[in-house]
Amino acid sequence: MGCDGARSVVRKAGGFEFAGTEPEFTGYSTKVDIADPEKLKPGRNQTATGMYLQSQPGFVMIQDFDGGAFHNSGKPITREHVQEVLRRISNTDVTINTLHVAATWTDRARQATTYRNGRALLAGDAAHIHSPLGGQGLNLGMGDAMNLGWKLAATIQKKAPEGVLDSYQTERHPIGAQVLDWSRAQVAIMRPGPHARALYAIVRDLMNTRDGATHIAGRVWGVFTQYNLGGDHPLVGHSVPNFELEGGARIGELMHDGQGMLLDFNRNASLKTLASEYGDQMKYVSGRVKEQLGLRAVLIRPDGFIAWASDSEPDEQSIRQAVALWFARYRGVPTASNPLI
Repeated sequence: MGCDGARSVVRKAGGFEFAGTEPEFTGYSTKVDIADPEKLKPGRNQTATGMYLQSQPGFVMIQDFDGGAFHNSGKPITREHVQEVLRRISNTDVTINTLHVAATWTDRARQATTYRNGRALLAGDAAHIHSPLGGQGLNLGMGDAMNLGWKLAATIQKKAPEGVLDSYQTERHPIGAQVLDWSRAQVAIMRPGPHARALYAIVRDLMNTRDGATHIAGRVWGVFTQYNLGGDHPLVGHSVPNFELEGGARIGELMHDGQGMLLDFNRNASLKTLASEYGDQMKYVSGRVKEQLGLRAVLIRPDGFIAWASDSEPDEQSIRQAVALWFARYRGVPTASNPLI
């Protein structure tokens, strides 16, 4: 399992193709002492030559649209160099007295064409890299881990139906591709020049609307993530709402043990029987919730995604088909030689 970062040894040794686009800029993250900080505007500032951000006194980030040349040059990051770039981008004669910390980065966007090659799998930055703008890489890597962790454990323990591990690729690779495109779009509206400024103005106007702001925030936060899991219910493939039961417990708390869950709002005896057939892979939780959203029952995978849902009396055939896709059923008393079917 390769979770060893952007320069992944596992990815290289495993023969994975890492396809994508080259950088547009060199980014600088610095901690500095500035003799005349009043010459720099606070916040994020786009200029005719790039962008700089003064988030708080002494912390300055710069984007220099040099095609990533300096980052790739291997040259040391000196006080003189950072001062020259900052002066050029900010169009001031600001003076840096001391450079305490500096690092460079780029918006290179690459993704492994497949996340699995035989017994080798990739997750996190080993599987995809992109600009850190917006912090989306953290959500993306955590999503990989949540998706793969339970599937890998179930496969190793022989508790997974055939094909469960392959679903990691089919579910997570499209999400990674979306984030990479989103990152490229962010960079496109930051470029110096009239075309990017025009595009930025349109996006800004959209973000000033309720629907536009909701869409942008949802994409950055990952709350709109949906897997194509089949099924007719609109909630299937979405992260489960954090329902609060009448006793005060929330679904998030009840899922800390890593089991799947069959959530039954109407204490259906057949659903309880079904859950018992899968032993410790799935627990049965029943009871009323404060906001039921019109639902009668919900099947939740260990990663918190809805695999099946019903607004009416559950159809036993459809729920059994959904459960069988993700969990292997016990047959009698499990043994070391034949634990599951």
